[in-house]
Amino acid sequence: MRDALSILASSAVVPPSATPSHHHRRRHSNYTTTNTRTRPKPNSKPNPQFTASSPLLSSSRWDNRQSLRYYADLASKLAEDGRFQDFLMIAESVVASGVKASEFLALLSGKSVASGIARVIGEGKVNSGVEMLFNGVRKLGIEPVQLFDGAALESLRGECRSFLKCGEVERLVSLMEMLAGFKFRIKELVEPSDVVNLCVNKRDPTAAIRYAQNFPHIEMLFCSIILQFGKRRDLVSALTAFEATKQNLSSPNMHAYRTIIDVCGLCGDYLKSRDIYKELLARNVTPNRYVFNSLMNVNACDLNYTRDIYKQMEKLGVTADITSHNILLKSCGLAGQVELAQDTYREIRTLESKGALKLDVFTYSTMIKVFADTKMWKEALEIKEDMVSSGVNPDTITWSSLISACANSGLVEQAIKLFDEMLQAGGQPNSQCFNNLLHACVEGCQFDRAFRLFQCWKERGIQQATTDDNQSNLDECVAVDQMRVPFRPYSHLTMRVPFRPTTSTYNILMKACGTDYYRAKALMDEMKTLGLSPNHISWSILIDVCGGSGNVAGAIQILRSIREAGIQPDVITYTTAIKICVANKNPKLAFSLYAEMKKHQLKPNLVTYNTILRARSRYGSLQEVQQCLAVYQHMRKAGYKPNDYYLKQLIEEWCEGVIQNEHQNKGPFASRMTDFGPQSLLLEKVAEHLQDSNSESLSIDLRGLTKVEARLVVLAVLRKIKEKYIAGNSIKDDVSIVLGLQKLGSHFTKDESGVREGVIRLLHHDLGLHVLAVGFRTGNDIKTDKRGPLRLEEEVLERIVSPQAPESPTRRPIVLQRLKVTRESLHHWLQRRICK
Repeated sequence: MRDALSILASSAVVPPSATPSHHHRRRHSNYTTTNTRTRPKPNSKPNPQFTASSPLLSSSRWDNRQSLRYYADLASKLAEDGRFQDFLMIAESVVASGVKASEFLALLSGKSVASGIARVIGEGKVNSGVEMLFNGVRKLGIEPVQLFDGAALESLRGECRSFLKCGEVERLVSLMEMLAGFKFRIKELVEPSDVVNLCVNKRDPTAAIRYAQNFPHIEMLFCSIILQFGKRRDLVSALTAFEATKQNLSSPNMHAYRTIIDVCGLCGDYLKSRDIYKELLARNVTPNRYVFNSLMNVNACDLNYTRDIYKQMEKLGVTADITSHNILLKSCGLAGQVELAQDTYREIRTLESKGALKLDVFTYSTMIKVFADTKMWKEALEIKEDMVSSGVNPDTITWSSLISACANSGLVEQAIKLFDEMLQAGGQPNSQCFNNLLHACVEGCQFDRAFRLFQCWKERGIQQATTDDNQSNLDECVAVDQMRVPFRPYSHLTMRVPFRPTTSTYNILMKACGTDYYRAKALMDEMKTLGLSPNHISWSILIDVCGGSGNVAGAIQILRSIREAGIQPDVITYTTAIKICVANKNPKLAFSLYAEMKKHQLKPNLVTYNTILRARSRYGSLQEVQQCLAVYQHMRKAGYKPNDYYLKQLIEEWCEGVIQNEHQNKGPFASRMTDFGPQSLLLEKVAEHLQDSNSESLSIDLRGLTKVEARLVVLAVLRKIKEKYIAGNSIKDDVSIVLGLQKLGSHFTKDESGVREGVIRLLHHDLGLHVLAVGFRTGNDIKTDKRGPLRLEEEVLERIVSPQAPESPTRRPIVLQRLKVTRESLHHWLQRRICK
């Protein structure tokens, strides 16, 4: 400040207008003094105070245009050096003297001012430097944006790009906020999508929201932010941006709701999309059809929910369009409900006949895919005929689905015929079409033909397509970059078709290797040389090929090497390895892989469960049974409905092992698999009683079981007791067996289900154990039946009476029937078993 005053004071002694011949020299001398910041001598007088009322700044002194230009140049130089405070002092003084701000502004050097601003911005002094300058010039009636000409704006734009390139999101957004506040068109300084992408890359939704709030119309930019976070699978950040949308907009924006629902689908959280829909309804807002379509599409994996949303859509008066119906078809296909898909398709055709809507290529393609996935190739071709007759031309996806329908059924010739039809119709096959042809060869067990096709596509030029059985069908010319396929029957016509192998291409070929591990490994190496990355499916196939040759150790080694390649094994990879262990009769290794899989928090699928449950052909120890029953319970909790027939057979065999040495003939109450109903509780009961947590409990609850199931549960507990006894655990208590409910006063031996009779026969007759019936004492005598002594022991029984009403003298209390096997009897039985 002192230097600037010195400049102005010295200029008062020799005004620029009075000495025109020395004007340039004097100005240069003063500026040099200013730059070097020469301090006045200690004993020199200080510069006089400089005010607007000083004679120096009287309006008469500014009559000379050259003097005004002089101070404008001086102010420009100060701004260029970043000395904004001195710049503002001169500007304020000039304007205070009566000079119009616009006149002074016109004389400033925009390039110098912009250069100084850019330098201060680069030093990170946005708030303390640039913002102070902008506030100062605004007080003078000058908008900061007026300081910038085209070159100056370009300089500012370059500084913004520099922040963008360096990834300095905070500095860039802060600068954008400041510039927007001073009416700069920040959209012209840097592309908004670039700023949004930077915020997304930095996982910074707050910065993205701050940037979006600087625009007058923020709806589309907010939707872009939400979608970009969704594409990065960052649902938390997307939801943060969505909440900011609701706060910045006065009313619900349907486009924002549709976008966040789509993002839920991208991130695999379809349940969150349902919560967002409920929130919308709670606000008494009716979604439009686009929101409904997105919600249905995200939840297409749940057919029941999708259909419910469709019905709600109709109830709320929202008209469904063809997209809505297409999503219904897609949902039917994902659920494997072919008949329902056909009904939906017929309904759509009916609506079309009434003029309510028009079927599009997606409708036909979706229906074709439904049939393709279920190997109903004839029905898929019929849909194609409907499509052509309706004047809708099949696109690449349609042709690909048609070829896939034949490929899934192993119809190689039909798949090739469809491929030729596509070319004749002017279709452009994509890599999926070629892959489907290779898949057709693999499904048709024409492995050599698959390799011939692939080699021709890579290496040879042109070869005529034909379906003659004596020729190699479609061993056509396909180079790495292009293929020429003559149309049939118009062989004089040719067409260029792009072909580039994909990871899926090599995966299909690896399946064609059978048990030839080295050929499959060579294909994977070739894949890498082309810049393709093997995925989980590639590694799973390689493990399967290696294990198929009997090399279990090699297959497990491949599984271990996947992590070294930077890929985390998924559920399919582990399931493949488990299947190999099971096929090679190595259940111990299979269960260790299953445990490892759960340790890495991978959820087993239905194939995994079914595979691991078949790991053993028989059970030899309690631990093995517990292991399999734990898998079974996890499977049920995961929502799968297993076919437990095989498991029940093994449990039966293991349980009956307790008695087989004593009586090879199991008797009339021996278990038979035909006695198990579809809702059998056997496995749950056995699992409950064999848990390690129940190791000290010797109570067996048989309620709800049939006599066959009750027999097996009792045998399972006895085998558990036996194995623990052999391991050194002594019997500390009696075994209590709960049979069921019975009214007092009713005949004690009445047993309609036969459970009590069967259990007594098993324990006493087959195993020689001493059995006590626990009930009310009706006399001091001992009841006897022909199977042996059955004493009615006097004990306090559990009574079940209604809590709502007191016990009536005429009302018979209900008690639990129980049997008891004494500890001494068990001890003698175990000793006999061990001695044998």
